Amino acid sequence: MKLRTKTIIRTGAAMALVLSGAAAQAEELRFWTTEEQPERLARQEEMAAAFTEATGHTVQVIPVTETDLGTRATAAFAAGDLPDIIYHPLQYAGPWADAGILDTDAATDVIEVLGAGTFASGALEMAAVDGGYASVPVDGWTQMIVYRADLFAEAGLEPPNSYANVLAAVDALHNPPEMYGFVAATKIDENFMSQVLEHVFLANGVSPVGPDGVQPLDEAATIEVLEFYRAIAEASPPGDLYWDQSRTLYFSGNAAMIIWSPFILDELAGLRDSAPPTINDDPTSRDLAAATGIVTNFSGPSNPDGAAWGDVRYFGITSDAATDAAIEFVTYSMNEGYGATLAIAPEGKFPVRRGTEENPTEFTDLWATLDVGVDRRAPLGELYEQSMIDEIVGGLDVAQRWGVAEGQLTLASAIINSQVINRLVREYIDGERDGPETVAALNEAIAAVE
Repeated sequence: MKLRTKTIIRTGAAMALVLSGAAAQAEELRFWTTEEQPERLARQEEMAAAFTEATGHTVQVIPVTETDLGTRATAAFAAGDLPDIIYHPLQYAGPWADAGILDTDAATDVIEVLGAGTFASGALEMAAVDGGYASVPVDGWTQMIVYRADLFAEAGLEPPNSYANVLAAVDALHNPPEMYGFVAATKIDENFMSQVLEHVFLANGVSPVGPDGVQPLDEAATIEVLEFYRAIAEASPPGDLYWDQSRTLYFSGNAAMIIWSPFILDELAGLRDSAPPTINDDPTSRDLAAATGIVTNFSGPSNPDGAAWGDVRYFGITSDAATDAAIEFVTYSMNEGYGATLAIAPEGKFPVRRGTEENPTEFTDLWATLDVGVDRRAPLGELYEQSMIDEIVGGLDVAQRWGVAEGQLTLASAIINSQVINRLVREYIDGERDGPETVAALNEAIAAVE
């Protein structure tokens, strides 16, 4: 078992000494990453080499399949053989902190030195623990309502940032089969439907969990959710729909609105041959990207502030780490190496650290210059207007997920993964139950999830 060189440092001068690379000896760090695609691994190896050159510490980049991450971390913890740093999804931050896998003091030190005010507030809040933070936010993305801004402008419509505005646009633009007002997710065994529904429920302030666990759904607010979802489903083509049909119909010019992840951004601009826009005869055309707007935060009638659905990834410094060197690595990756961190996949890695205290937009500005795409590449700032870039990044300030604020993310994830909400919402759409009956059925099914 590796000897730990743990030193909890709270004073600015002492921390600055550690972060300058003045460690007592060079360390060999192990870094687990779920970014295991060959191109992304190569970029991480390059970043690790640059860190070694700057500090003398070496880094072994170890790919771990995300579905195996939980069991591997638990086994390594039991064996006293955790890596030094783990790049991990949100769902592990709280549970690993509670279990002792993560060194929350080390993560908090990094955030305090870099400046908590330089991070997206939503990304920090989702990793908050008593006295600090479980892990350091690295990157994230927010789910988006993708819409035809050109058609909205022609019809004098407001952006679809609320239930009311979405429904007004459906009423104005729905003209099937030439134009569907929306393409809603209705395939109940697809995680895509779970993700979309959570966003729609969050937008109206409805959650199945509270601080003490499962809580009954607010009937009036949930009926508003159900009625809204039925309306957008009725403005969609028939059948079991998921991400594939929504993208295809939007790309062909036959959908006014869809909900999608930011991984659609390069495809919209004709940069990926496997998913070209077909709105015209040129599969490399940027016309559709130019005609598109996005909304990350939208609201329902019972929640005027609305919500953005966010997926955030973190650097966790483990309890078995060579702590000082691990702090250096994470700090480097979030500061002078942050451009390389984001460049691994810029279209899905929004900067959760916006800049420095001296230059608050340094990293947001840098991110907009990073190339995206597969078969062709171009920077996001060349493809989209600055207002759209601002909307994309700004969603992380208000990003939410069920159960995070209440400390019930694990329970909320189990409810989502059971897909009982998908099934019962689909049955409501299909007319099998009315609103109050569906709320009662949802409460019963959610309470039965273990």
